Amino acid sequence: MIFRYTLLLAFLLLQFNLHAQKKHITKQKGKASFYADKFEGRKTASGEIFHQSDFTAAHKSLPFGTWVKVTNLDNKKAVIVRINDRGPFVKGRIIDLSKSAAKEIGKLRKGVFSVSMKVYKKDRKAIREMRKLKKSAPLRQRSSYLDFNLITP
Repeated sequence: MIFRYTLLLAFLLLQFNLHAQKKHITKQKGKASFYADKFEGRKTASGEIFHQSDFTAAHKSLPFGTWVKVTNLDNKKAVIVRINDRGPFVKGRIIDLSKSAAKEIGKLRKGVFSVSMKVYKKDRKAIREMRKLKKSAPLRQRSSYLDFNLITP
């Protein structure tokens, strides 16, 4: 009997996770924040190790590896980040950025800020070229090297 309930619970959780992964979000507006320093070096939901210097982000439902362009609505600065974690788990927030990504769009002092977000297709050649750039390359160079085509809604 306990086995049946455990199996049923596992099935329901799997269905919930698959449903979350299938959402086709291409554009969103809302609030963003950035990771606290205490998460440096910890594993993300995708299994990667989190580093504040990487251009990564957390989203509740977009598949891992999805590239998104996040634009600060106050100053129109933008950054392209890769989804590698789940979150944010605070009501009203749509994305959590790494500290480097937040710095790129100019919002380190303000913890929460208004953004728009657009999902991009992967351009494999651009991704390979970006990986060749050393971590010491300027943040703007690493971010602007990713020139992706917008997914049409």
